[in-house]
Amino acid sequence: MAISNSDYLKALEKMIDSSNIQEKLIALTEEQKLMLTMSDEDIKTGRIIDQEALNKQELEWLKEKPA
Repeated sequence: MAISNSDYLKALEKMIDSSNIQEKLIALTEEQKLMLTMSDEDIKTGRIIDQEALNKQELEWLKEKPA
């Protein structure tokens, strides 16, 4: 998909250039770093499921839960 309207593109560029977004580094806790490391390991070893499968498991779990 491409945008060919030059006025639109110029306006978008101007908006981006004039924004005052500041990048700020955020320090992670040791627990957050550990969770990210564990997530990377899960991905490397294939311990992942897609969103559709997760939704299906969640619905099954909810059906089993007592009201």
